[in-house]
Amino acid sequence: MKTRTPVALIATITAAALLAACSGGTNSGSGGGSGGSKTLTLASQDQGSIDAVVKAFEKTNPDVKVRYTVTGTDQYQQQIRTQLSSGTAPDVMSVWPGNGNAAATQVLAKPGYLLDLSDQPWVAKLPGAVRDMTEYEGKSYTALFGLNGIGAIYNNQAMEKAGLTPPDTWTDLLAFCRAAKAKGTPAFALGIQDGWVDQMVQYAQVATTVYSGDRDFDKKMQAGQATFAKSPWTTALDKYLTMEKTGCFQKKPLGTSYEASQQLAATGKTLGIVQGNWVVTLLKEKNPKATFTLKALPATDNPSETLMPAAAGAGYAINAKAKNKELALKFVNFVMSPDGMNTFVKKQGSLPTLPDTGYAADPSLAEVTKFVEADRTVPFMDQLWPSAKVGQTLVSGLQEVFSGQATPGKLLDEMDADYKAGS
Repeated sequence: MKTRTPVALIATITAAALLAACSGGTNSGSGGGSGGSKTLTLASQDQGSIDAVVKAFEKTNPDVKVRYTVTGTDQYQQQIRTQLSSGTAPDVMSVWPGNGNAAATQVLAKPGYLLDLSDQPWVAKLPGAVRDMTEYEGKSYTALFGLNGIGAIYNNQAMEKAGLTPPDTWTDLLAFCRAAKAKGTPAFALGIQDGWVDQMVQYAQVATTVYSGDRDFDKKMQAGQATFAKSPWTTALDKYLTMEKTGCFQKKPLGTSYEASQQLAATGKTLGIVQGNWVVTLLKEKNPKATFTLKALPATDNPSETLMPAAAGAGYAINAKAKNKELALKFVNFVMSPDGMNTFVKKQGSLPTLPDTGYAADPSLAEVTKFVEADRTVPFMDQLWPSAKVGQTLVSGLQEVFSGQATPGKLLDEMDADYKAGS
């Protein structure tokens, strides 16, 4: 993830990607127009949240117009690398933490595509674990403004109508799925026509099955002392498939887009959705009368073992060859200011990366906050992998497993091969 998702998020293919030109700044033309206005170009995948931030930035800087595009995650990750290599990329762009996909910080910083932001005042204020995800070879390149968790997001009104409550053990989760199916309302919407979505359930299961027993698993992977295929990743994948066989998801998840899955969960056609907390805002837009609650997805029968994937989501980086570097820095620093950050996380339904912004978290995120404060979280898995190829293989491989074109063992072996090959 993720997208990522995971980065967070997060992913690879283009079905149902959304491409939209947005806001009054979209058609403002190039800089130096009438009235002496200046133009900033921006590419974003922040559906539903970038609009408000741009308006706030333009209000603070009335001589500036932001010309921007908003693109679905899969399509965006393919496009931005092509634009950077061809010299057609915008001044500012969405970039993910760490190393997990084609538009991740380390992937884009290595060839010199990103501007070094290490001297910006907010960098030193980031929590160490978050700051690490902004870096490549000791320099920071990405403004990460929101912390996100992945879990089961329940439609409270649909749950009340079904007479069910969120499960907190694996056994209860399967019983919950059976009861929901019997009532004619599947437990969770799953829209894996958009490739990056398929890793959300997997990450939620891996957090507990892998890391509750071994917090050093990533270090062991890096040292060549562990593999995906010979680890509890096999257990997590088996549980994912068990959920599918039990009827936890609606029919034909491979034919359901991310957008369509939101509609199912928002309108009570399913009882919820397994996603990052960023989807809560999108669900509310589709059904303003509904309320939602995010809970950790259980993977064992001991609730005290349950961990949640939680990490910084996509942030913003500056094109090293930006035509308007000074304006780009002004925008990125606005994003990392209390006003900019709070505007973003309020629209996204996430938590701010910096302390003391005065932000009051959405009640739906109470469990994410609790898990973060109790140190019961692990990073989105792909953020610590040596190359984006591992995550790409996971995403495409899960689709193949769901369609019967590949086996779980084959998928994990291919991930191991990509991991060993490195960057």
